[in-house]
Amino acid sequence: QVQLVESGGGLVQPGGSLRLSCAASGSIFRIDVMRWYRQTPGKQRELVAAMSSGGTTNYADSVKGRFTISRDNAKKTVHLQMNNLKPEDTAVYYCNGDVRIGPFRDPAGYWGQGTQVTVSS
Repeated sequence: QVQLVESGGGLVQPGGSLRLSCAASGSIFRIDVMRWYRQTPGKQRELVAAMSSGGTTNYADSVKGRFTISRDNAKKTVHLQMNNLKPEDTAVYYCNGDVRIGPFRDPAGYWGQGTQVTVSS
């Protein structure tokens, strides 16, 4: 069974920083793309950042220049460094990964349980 577990959320003042982490465990051959999404009540989940196993990154326009995604393929972890946080960054942040459980298996999407980030003075 594959599990993704996030950590690092919390309360931070505007302009502050937080670092989110996500650790994958279980029967994993490889994780292709790892992503961070966020969701606020009443809104659709939105893609924040993504990173391929080869290092290609993609960011939402709203976080470019402030957030940085990184990953350690060997440790099966992904991180999101969030700087200059704004109140509009307040959301539940979810980790997502396209996981292959074998070399000839198609990837399947897995989600973490989410971690709350609140930006407020």
